Amino acid sequence: MTDRLQKVLSHAGIASRRASEQLIADGRVTVNGKTVLEMGVKADPAVDDIRVDGRRIKGPQRHRYILLNKPAGFVTTRSDPQRRRTVLDLLGEVREYVYPVGRLDYDSEGLLILTNDGDLAARLTHPRHGVPRIYEARVAGMPDQAAIERLRRGIPLDGHRTQPASVVLLNKAPATRLAGRREPEGVLLITIKEGRNRQVRRMCEAVGHPVKKLVRRQIGPIRDRQLKPGEWRDLRPEEVRALQKAAEQEQS
Repeated sequence: MTDRLQKVLSHAGIASRRASEQLIADGRVTVNGKTVLEMGVKADPAVDDIRVDGRRIKGPQRHRYILLNKPAGFVTTRSDPQRRRTVLDLLGEVREYVYPVGRLDYDSEGLLILTNDGDLAARLTHPRHGVPRIYEARVAGMPDQAAIERLRRGIPLDGHRTQPASVVLLNKAPATRLAGRREPEGVLLITIKEGRNRQVRRMCEAVGHPVKKLVRRQIGPIRDRQLKPGEWRDLRPEEVRALQKAAEQEQS
């Protein structure tokens, strides 16, 4: 069936539609041997030779949904020009062409979803749907109530204020300070519904408490305290349904 090229790529599990448009714009997609650079070109995977980075794509495939506990020291991408280890290196047994939904920066840890379901990936990452992400951030110093309220109201980043966030201080400063004791570190549980670049780190830095360790604990309804860093598993059918339901909602 003939369809827009970015939709064909999405249905084939190559990337979300938005990411597929970027693949096209970057000149990485060919149809019948010709590089496509314009949006709106249509193709039929059953008839046309459609390739991404020289690799021919197939028709729609069985969707796969993987939950990974990303350790620090891995980049959240399929490949890296600097030849650093990627999250795909942790999925040696996976044969499907899956890709990360959203990002966790190199130094951050925690839950990450990888899939070949382009439509779900697009909804999960679009701020319109407001799928919450919960992070545990260990920060330098002990944030006071004023700093926590600033985080909750939103922080100006790149000329736009972040959306209101849920912020809870999980620990408190000791009542007394012993000589030679190291500086206290606050532990914050931060829930956001958007995914700007390094958002939690930049928010905390803006209120004077840089992040020392950042772990994503939950994505929408998905969490797993038993999954160790570097381990992964397939999402259970009921988890996939819950995730799809969360991604269908729109913020008012």
